[in-house]
Amino acid sequence: MPAHNEESNIGAVISRVPRLFHPEYTVEVIVIDDGSKDNTVVVAKQAGADYIVSFEKNRGLGAAVREGLAQCCRLNADIGLMIDADNEYPPELIPEVISPIMANQADYTFGSRFKGQIRGMKLHRRLGNYVFTFLQSLLLRKWICDGQSGMRGFSREAMENAEIIHDYNYAQVLTLNLIRKGFRLEEVPITYQVRTKGQSFIKFKEYVNSVIPAIYKEMRRPVTKSDRNDP
Repeated sequence: MPAHNEESNIGAVISRVPRLFHPEYTVEVIVIDDGSKDNTVVVAKQAGADYIVSFEKNRGLGAAVREGLAQCCRLNADIGLMIDADNEYPPELIPEVISPIMANQADYTFGSRFKGQIRGMKLHRRLGNYVFTFLQSLLLRKWICDGQSGMRGFSREAMENAEIIHDYNYAQVLTLNLIRKGFRLEEVPITYQVRTKGQSFIKFKEYVNSVIPAIYKEMRRPVTKSDRNDP
């Protein structure tokens, strides 16, 4: 769970994470505190976070997700799930989002807002999501509905092989990286509610200036496809 100044939201997210949905799995919450200046860490501990990794300064969402996946591997997790700490995505649906991975039907999953239900998303954000998702679909020659989702599941092999090549964000380059390597993607419908507390760090101009060059760089990198998955 990457978090930057989310003291007003993170407690509610952690407290709603299902812990006992399957007898063969132990669920643990890892928070990557991305240089928060508020009480994010205190609230996360009080809400029941099992592990907290804190950056001394804000490094960016891409860096936080990269560290979260690495921590999952260090803890020998079979499955990892990333969910934003802003209380926009439903923790109650974590079992559904990772169920295709548990059934060995996918290696990488999205909680897909555009296949489910969206509440409160402004028009410019919706259009931005459409544009960047369509770009990913064109580059991969594979239809994707929600390329910017902040709720994603990973098999162990996907976590070990995932590469996020810039610190500002992760959404596009991570999907391009994993699918180009042959990992199987499945989207699971979810209900999404735009945050009512706190403020997003995403600024459109910075997003475009950071993400477009990273997409170009990722698409020019050679990749080695996974032997276990279909190309």
